[in-house]
Amino acid sequence: MNRNTRAILLALMAVLSWSTVATAFKVALTYLTHFEMLLIASLTSVLVFTLTLTIQGKWHMVRRLSSKLWKELAFQGFLNPAAYYLILFKAYDMLPAQVAQPVNYAWPIVLLILLAAFAKQPIPSKKYMGMVISMLGVVMISLGTGQLSGMEVPFTGVLLAAISAFFWAGYWMVNNKHKDSIDAIVTLFGSFLCGSLYLIICIPVFGFSIPKLNGLLAGIYVGGFEMAIPFICFGIAIRITSNPALINQLCYLSPFLSLFFIAMVLHEPIVVTTYIGLVLIVAGIVFNEYLVKDISKKNRE
Repeated sequence: MNRNTRAILLALMAVLSWSTVATAFKVALTYLTHFEMLLIASLTSVLVFTLTLTIQGKWHMVRRLSSKLWKELAFQGFLNPAAYYLILFKAYDMLPAQVAQPVNYAWPIVLLILLAAFAKQPIPSKKYMGMVISMLGVVMISLGTGQLSGMEVPFTGVLLAAISAFFWAGYWMVNNKHKDSIDAIVTLFGSFLCGSLYLIICIPVFGFSIPKLNGLLAGIYVGGFEMAIPFICFGIAIRITSNPALINQLCYLSPFLSLFFIAMVLHEPIVVTTYIGLVLIVAGIVFNEYLVKDISKKNRE
């Protein structure tokens, strides 16, 4: 098996994992509070990253981390997993999965806004079109899905899903800034270790009860197949492939596959506004990520 074939298989494993997690969140939330699910999942992720560091022989990289880099990892751990997933899981607790998942998926549009506000990277005028297209998709899902399906779609839940996108985009900015100075697995281990410590400290605030076996397994699944394993697989795929653009494009399969699992396992009636809204969200992201560059290149020619 050549490197590109391995990369595609690893990327597809990651995409398949991410496609199941919206359903897994809702299943886990029938046994656990959003905080309990996050704590179990985060600790599971730390264990997976610990095993990965051991297998890859990278503990020397952890030992060499400076106090400055540990401070960076501590901040990243606050953003993700602590704040991001705490808000996202609460949104899932309040919303149908078919609403929470697409709204959160709009984070690349949020990233453009944050880069403009904090990194002084102005938004190219052509990208405003993609932003508007994606935002129309969010509005369509938020306003139309509940009315057509008869399911409750509280505004607070939609707001939390949108806020979680800001935290993920913020985490991406910070993580990307230091990606050349810290190994990716070391970063994940350090940030999740710090995030887990924050969550343990918060137990008296949120409360924690020892879950039954079903709840424990559900939380472990979320930690393994949302937070840990797919990021490891996807990171390896990007590293070994000669066509990273193709690997990145495979990610766009995830939200559509996710609707299949939501319908089959959760038995949520997927309504037309969810499909149309998700298509608009993804179309806006693809437009900004790929088509704007092509348009600018043709204009220069």
